[in-house]
Amino acid sequence: MLLHPFPLRAAARAGALLSALLAATLPAQAALNFDDTAAVALAQAPALHNQQLAVDSAQTARTAAATLPDPRLAVGVENLPIAGMGRYSAVADGMSMQRIALMQDMPNAAKREARAAGAEAKAAREQAMLVVTRLGIQRDAQLAWLGVHFAERKLAQLSELERESQLLLNTLDAHIASGKAMPADKLMARQEALALADRRDEAERDVAKARATLRRWVGERATEPLTGEPPVVTLKADEARAAIHRHAELAPYTAMRAMADAEAREMDAEQRGDWAWEVAYQRRGPQYGDMVSFQISMDLPWQKERRQKPIADAKRLDAARVETERQNTVRMHQEELDGWLAEWQALQAQRERLARLGEPLAAERVKLTLSGYEAGRSDLASVLAARREAVETHLRLTELDAQIAALNVRLTTLIAE
Repeated sequence: MLLHPFPLRAAARAGALLSALLAATLPAQAALNFDDTAAVALAQAPALHNQQLAVDSAQTARTAAATLPDPRLAVGVENLPIAGMGRYSAVADGMSMQRIALMQDMPNAAKREARAAGAEAKAAREQAMLVVTRLGIQRDAQLAWLGVHFAERKLAQLSELERESQLLLNTLDAHIASGKAMPADKLMARQEALALADRRDEAERDVAKARATLRRWVGERATEPLTGEPPVVTLKADEARAAIHRHAELAPYTAMRAMADAEAREMDAEQRGDWAWEVAYQRRGPQYGDMVSFQISMDLPWQKERRQKPIADAKRLDAARVETERQNTVRMHQEELDGWLAEWQALQAQRERLARLGEPLAAERVKLTLSGYEAGRSDLASVLAARREAVETHLRLTELDAQIAALNVRLTTLIAE
């Protein structure tokens, strides 16, 4: 949209030449593109490192889950007399013994298997959460890049419009002197320039805020200029809906259900009871022979209906709760996906219509009103109104591009490859 085509083209050519000369004389500056943003964010995100530690912790703990408990060592004195001639002597009486024993608890095999399964499920859950964390960081970092990209695009558009506004102001004195414009027209144009300056200040503020958000994910690289464009994504609604069951946030529920099932099996195994063995060496006085003892002890779960079974039933209810929660999450993500797809389709239609019809019409209106104004057939108010409409059309097109790009990121970071 040009108010004065020939001076603006000359200015654009001069600006391009100056940029080329500066680029040739200045050292190349690092730039940040869309794909690099995700890679940098993933390399330094504390949340990802934290979740990786959780994965390592769960995987390390797996080896201990099915291991037998540590044995116990017992040392003591048995049958120590406390009266008579041999009181407090461990060797005077034949029944007195110095005893050392080794004891080992033996949880039943079903319980150990359930504990091992629970540890495996926990490791799987942490691994699934790692994928969720990675996708979340990738999504948020790319959205931050898009925020800077489109904020800077708006700022560039408004800056260009300010330059056009200044060119218009520079010609008004000649128009007023020749009688083609009124002195009030200059005031009107200055007011329009002030309004554009306000909008440029707001755009600069938006760029600064977007850079601050980007800095959260890429650190000092947030100060680098951006390069490239957002990727063009072709979405197929049917395929997206069919893949919703592979949503990254649903994966942890499979492991959580396995954990709950393992806990229920462990409580079922409690109803069988555990056993333990003990071997002991007893030393008596020199006039008596030493002795060795061995014994086995077993749990007697005689209150199964009141103790072990209710806890096992509670664990099974937890497993059912996890499954119900998973189903609710599936429905929530289906609703979210359907809403995003509907919005994506509407935005694409609006963008195509605005680019194909709205933008050319706005530019043509500016051209016609400007020609009429220069020929004395229309007033400056019509020119400024047409120009404002063209400005809003350009900014609306940029806003649609930003919304579509953000939806593309959200829709392509739902499922882990």
